[in-house]
Amino acid sequence: MPAHIALRCDAHPATGTGHVVRCLALGDELTARGAQVTIWGEITGVPWLQKQVEARGFAVLPAPVDPDALAAEASHRGIDAMVLDGYHLDSRIAAALGAADIVALSVLDDTFGGGHEADLYLDQNFGARPLARVPRERQLLGLDYALFRDEVLRHRPASPRSMNGSPPRVLAVFGGSDPYAAAPVVVPLLLATGRAVDIVAVAARQEVADALDAVSIGPGQRLDVVSPTPDLARLAATCDLAVTAAGSSVWEFLCLGLPSLLVCVVDNQAPGYEAVTEQGLAVPFGHLSELRDDPAARATAVAAAADLMGDPGRCTTLSERGMALVDGLGRSRVADALLGAVARRR
Repeated sequence: MPAHIALRCDAHPATGTGHVVRCLALGDELTARGAQVTIWGEITGVPWLQKQVEARGFAVLPAPVDPDALAAEASHRGIDAMVLDGYHLDSRIAAALGAADIVALSVLDDTFGGGHEADLYLDQNFGARPLARVPRERQLLGLDYALFRDEVLRHRPASPRSMNGSPPRVLAVFGGSDPYAAAPVVVPLLLATGRAVDIVAVAARQEVADALDAVSIGPGQRLDVVSPTPDLARLAATCDLAVTAAGSSVWEFLCLGLPSLLVCVVDNQAPGYEAVTEQGLAVPFGHLSELRDDPAARATAVAAAADLMGDPGRCTTLSERGMALVDGLGRSRVADALLGAVARRR
């Protein structure tokens, strides 16, 4: 009998879409292997993501808040394993699932989301650190386990990119909902370089779009404000480089070989931001809180963007490093581990 896997995740404009997006990537792999996949949670106010879920045919069920009630409902519905992806989830859920003989996989980002007593732990971030209390064989750590949707893998180039655009085409994107309104802060800094540039800025909400529409454009500069797209990788494939939040989109852009400037938007992104930029895999643009009103931080960001836009050789090097580090096979490795745990439990 095919395995039935539940993905416990939520998405909302105020909290972002990254947890659901990476769960969909694992869902793609699981369904390709014949498993049944159901999303347990709430996806509201993000039409493009809701369409992605609908296109996959995944049922979306409300998730009981109480851990024991959730485990009982999962057992009643014949769930074999549940993927837990959300910092807000009750840390008792995994133990309740275990008592119901259901495999639990906890998705975490450094210390965020790691409180579950699960069967497996996944931290797909660069430089992921092992949990001392958990046997190493139960931990899936690092970019070898990064999760990418079918849409991303279709646009992975055969070889590293070279900057052919004149002027360079820059993608500015801050998640599927840009909950902290980063785009209106960052895009003016790109334009402040004074360089000729073609910017494609994703406006996740109307207030973000309105703010971007009011930005002043200099000579030789262009700014296209676009709505979120379910196939961001297709748009990324048309660009020479990106400026983005230091979240899950970083791993997608490394896989796609797209050179990136990173913004640390919230505290939970800080470990990944520091690790990736210190290793020369992306260029630091700054912390959003400082970019809003710190003149020194803003000046540093403008200089970083100007330097990268004017250095095709460095862009090619970043593309080479990203593609060498991220092979796009992470979801297969995670599915192997998860389905293996289900088989052993059965």
